Amino acid sequence: MHLYREFPPHPALAGHVACLWTSHAVPHDGPVRTRVLPDNCIDILWQDSSPLGKVAGMMSRPHHVEMTKPVLTVAVRFLPGAARAFVDVPLSELQDGHPALADLWPRADAEALAAALWERERTTQERLGIIERVLLARLRTRAPARADALARAAVLRLEASGGAVRVEALADGLGITRQHLAALFRERVGLSAKTFAMVCRFRRAHAALRGQDAAVDWARLAGDCGYYDQSHLIHAFRQFADATPEAFLHTVP
Repeated sequence: MHLYREFPPHPALAGHVACLWTSHAVPHDGPVRTRVLPDNCIDILWQDSSPLGKVAGMMSRPHHVEMTKPVLTVAVRFLPGAARAFVDVPLSELQDGHPALADLWPRADAEALAAALWERERTTQERLGIIERVLLARLRTRAPARADALARAAVLRLEASGGAVRVEALADGLGITRQHLAALFRERVGLSAKTFAMVCRFRRAHAALRGQDAAVDWARLAGDCGYYDQSHLIHAFRQFADATPEAFLHTVP
């Protein structure tokens, strides 16, 4: 059994946080296996089995998680381009990694938060409230930077186009050079602009498969989602889902 829920963030965090979420995995007849797909977001997770917390960096490939005992998770998911306000390293250093939060925050801060979350029984809302208060406190100590607004503008344009905007056009539209754009994505997004756009296209195709039956016009789907042809679509699914589109279709709820 795997129960997953999302919660809206505090209004003061809405410009940085996509949602807070909880997960409760309870293995019964064997391990709970979950395939986590790239979603262009960064998460911080706290688990009762690993209370100090860890960061899930931007993903350029799927990750496979196996749980053999009950695990309760509370977490925050940042909007693309917004996590840099809470993590004091270039976000490209976190790509496809899961570093301990205590390696990125002052260890005393990470330990105090872990103690508040787990040292006694709390409701889900109490735990989420604790996380929000810590994030708000960190946000208040940091002055907004022009690069923050540029990063958010860049990812919003890519998302709005479904990943169709070319890197050169994106840089021109923002009034910066390609080199500046590349540095911006390394520092404040965590993936290259090209890979971010590829994940956008994959997510668009993934969403288009919801509710589909086995009779999918794959060539049309590829064109609608910005792929050159069906083989380009197949390559993207192998890269980001470890499956062909046909095999992936059978796993979509």
